[in-house]
Order: sequence, then C-alpha cells, then structure tokens
Amino acid sequence: MKLWQKEKTSSKEVERFTIGRDQQMDMYMARFDVLGSLAHIRMLESIGLLKTSELGVLSTELKNIYDKITAGEFVLEDSVEDIHSQVELELTKKRGEVGKKIHSGRSRNDQVLLDIKLYLRHEIEQIVNDLKNLFDLLTSQSEKYKDHLLPGYTHLQLAMPSSFGLWFGAYAESLVDDVITLEAAYRIVNKNPLGSAAGYGSSFPINRKMTTELLGFDDLNYNVVYAQMGRGKSERIVSSALANAASTIAKLSMDACLFLNQNFGFISFPDELTTGSSIMPHKKNPDVFELIRARCNQIQALPNDIALIIANLPSGYHRDLQLLKEMVFPAIHNLKDCIQMTHMMISNISVKQDILADEKYKFLFSVEEVNKLVLAGVPFRDAYKQIGLDIEQGRYNPTIQVHHTHEGSIGNLCLDEIRAAMDQAISKFNFQRVTDALKKLLDQ
Repeated sequence: MKLWQKEKTSSKEVERFTIGRDQQMDMYMARFDVLGSLAHIRMLESIGLLKTSELGVLSTELKNIYDKITAGEFVLEDSVEDIHSQVELELTKKRGEVGKKIHSGRSRNDQVLLDIKLYLRHEIEQIVNDLKNLFDLLTSQSEKYKDHLLPGYTHLQLAMPSSFGLWFGAYAESLVDDVITLEAAYRIVNKNPLGSAAGYGSSFPINRKMTTELLGFDDLNYNVVYAQMGRGKSERIVSSALANAASTIAKLSMDACLFLNQNFGFISFPDELTTGSSIMPHKKNPDVFELIRARCNQIQALPNDIALIIANLPSGYHRDLQLLKEMVFPAIHNLKDCIQMTHMMISNISVKQDILADEKYKFLFSVEEVNKLVLAGVPFRDAYKQIGLDIEQGRYNPTIQVHHTHEGSIGNLCLDEIRAAMDQAISKFNFQRVTDALKKLLDQ
C-alpha cells in the first residue's frame, strides 16, 4: 500500500531501491506517528473536517495501535511502504471509510517531520537521564577516590601529580557541558512542524497552535517552508550534541584502556568484565572500552555525514533526506548503549593505591619542589633552574606530597559546584510538561 499510488505502479527495482531500509527505520517512529495522528484528528474535528463520532472511533483505534506498538506486537507489513501507510491501513481495515479521513490537511512530509521531532525529543530525554546517572556515579567515585594520587601526563610524558578524584571529576564536569548542548538541540526539535504539509501549507483552516499544545511542544515552526528546511538541520544539530557526549565517553574509554595496560596498572576490573586471548592465557582485554571508543568515534563522525547529505539541497523536500534516519536512529541507540556500558564498567572499577610511591614517578613532584623554593622567597626562574640542576646532578629528592587548595585542584575538587551546574543544566529541560501533555492526549 502506498498513500501516493494511483493506477500505475513503480517497477520492483525502483520500489526496492527507493524504500531501502525505511520500513525498518520507521519502527523507531511508530508510536510517535500514532501520537501525531491523535493530535491531528482532534484538530480536524475542531475545524469540522471530522464528526465527533468519527473522532471517537479513530481515537479508540489509534490508542489500540499505540498499545500494540508499546507491547511489541505491531508489525509493518512487507507490502506496506512506511509507518504512516500501515497505520492508515489498520484504521481502514477496522473502520472502513472513516480511516481514510485521517490524512486530511497533512502530507507525509510534515508527518515524518513530526515523527522525527517527537522521536528525537524523546530520545534526548532518555540520553540526558542516562548521562545524569553516569554523572552521579562519576562524582561519587571522585569523592571516594579523592586521596588516591595518579600520574598526570602531557604529551604522554610524566608531568605532575593528579588524582582519581580529579580524573573522575573531570569527566563528570565534561558531561555538564554535553548536557548544555543537548538542551540547545532539544529546543530546536521541540517545535511543531505539523501543518506545513508538503512545505507550502494547506487551504484547510487548520489550527496549528492546537496540535502544538496537544503534543507538548514549546512552540511552532511558523514558516511552512522553513519547517521543511528543518529536515536535516534538526538531525545535524542533534547529532552534534550527541557527538559531544560521545567525545567525552570515548576519551574516558581511551584512558581506561591505557590505565588497564600492565605498563600503567592503575585500575582493574572483574574478570567477567574483560575478555581473554585464544593463545595468551594471561590476557585481560578491555574489549568493552575499545568498542565504546569505536562506537563513540563513529558518532563523532555523524554531523559531518549528515552535512554532506544536505549540503547542496535547495529548499523543499528531497528523497535524499530519507537516508538520515539510517544514520541518526542507530547512532542514538549506540550512544545509549555506550553510556550504560560505561556506567557498568565504572561501577565495577578497582583503583590501585599508592601508585606514586614507585620511584619512577618521583619527577612528577618537580614542580612541587620548585614551588617550595618560591614560597621560601626564591624567584621562580632561579628556583626552576636549581631544581633542574638537582635533577641533572642526582641531588633531587622530593617529598611525595601535594598541597593544592585552589578551586578545582586535587585538594579542592568543587564537586558541589559541579553538581549544581548539572542540576541547573537539566532544569532547563521541561520534560514534565511533555510527559503531562502526551498522557493527557492518550487519556482523552
């Protein structure tokens, strides 16, 4: 079944090529398509394009479809082109001609735009919640291990003392900025494109503000041409925010791979969270972190992939945009998996104690020795030269202690301030408003 089909049909080759993976991708959007239709028919009834009795019939059947989707019992048939067609087919099978009225005043173009925005809005909320859980774990681990010193590196060379408190806390604060960029993306997708039709509006007196309220959107995409131009732009903006979070997690994973290496030996994990070698019995491989790193690096490439698809498109709809679903939807699924697996691994980390007691790390304290001389009144350049000569001539014998008190240092992690920053970032999302609106829509 094709909503656009008249008498002649496309060749099988054209049909196969143009549909591509759309049926599979549309299942991500299935329940959001139903939510959009529930709002749309309420609006159609308000302007006289549906009778009240027809609204009741369609609402009941749409809610039944919604329940089937959430129960995992809904199927997109092989002969049906997309989710929009399947829903309409289900309605006409059950209720006959009234099912055909559901498409009045809209196009598949604004229907898929709406579905994508509802889906992205939902997934951003899920990702923010997952990131907050990971953030809470990182700040907890930062507090727990604040006194466990760790080598700090620049150029992968020994530099200065760090700590696991700093290490965990750094990634926690990085997630704050990642959530801030997700909030900006959320604001972009939380605007209603429904009513833009094929990109040029409708001659029906549709009430776009009504569907905006029913679906819990903050506002409209007012200009109907821009609503269509937002396809691709919204995905690129969201993907950039996803890439920021992926970058944080990929870097943490790279650190974990290094720290688990025997030449570092800073951390360990239970055997069941690592893998072995088919030939080397001693191996404990960080496969989970390696795959997190790889998947997150793929996600970091996503904004560029999307940009290359949409770069030379004029205004209006183009079939090129269909391919974006194949890029974005699996990437979202992969990022959620990576966040959750990172949480599991960090929950089970073991940290080695007294790492810096090893003689090979004594040069980490050279700056501490310079600063001691400066505090005693020696000019910094003279103190630097003196410690340098002591190192060269074998007289360097540091005290393996640190006394850092300024904000954000080893002795003053500012975790309360970082937690407050995360709380503030999350407070800018109005998730509850959306939840309440959709619950009301389903209950009406």
